[in-house]
Amino acid sequence: MVTRLTEQKGVDLLIESADEIVKQGGQLAILGSGASYLEEGICQLAERYPQNIAVKIGYDEALSHLMLAGGDAILVPSRFEPCGLTQLYGLKYGTLPLVRATGGLADTVTNSTSETIKAHLASGFTFQEPTADELRATLKHAFALWQKPRVWAMVRNDAMAQDFSWKNAAAQYERLYQGILGQ
Repeated sequence: MVTRLTEQKGVDLLIESADEIVKQGGQLAILGSGASYLEEGICQLAERYPQNIAVKIGYDEALSHLMLAGGDAILVPSRFEPCGLTQLYGLKYGTLPLVRATGGLADTVTNSTSETIKAHLASGFTFQEPTADELRATLKHAFALWQKPRVWAMVRNDAMAQDFSWKNAAAQYERLYQGILGQ
């Protein structure tokens, strides 16, 4: 997780649900700074689970890209997110975004269901309500898919093939305008 440590970014939800990552045998790396009580909360997690959770308070651009490129998934459990870049970096790096379906996160990440996987539309994992229980359930879902390496690789490849470039956006707008004008 690479983020500002604020409730808006869902860091409190992560603190409440990090036990699920540990229970599943996963590891979590957190880079960021922000509210002192959240910094303290994630540092306590790292002390409680030193084999599973690592924390670096502060920001380091190069390290953030290494973390994004080296992870299996990137957590973005934001309460609201007008656009968001972290999930887009994750998509390009093949680090599947696990996001709360809000704002730009909902627009750019398609939940991995049997239907979306078969249709090659899946690009990560989403949850609806900003609660620790929903985040835990989505973490379980992600770990279950991770246990299927071929399926995980297919979703990762489909995620990396997503095109959010201006060229693609411009073509969509052009089609929209032509439809409005009846051309």
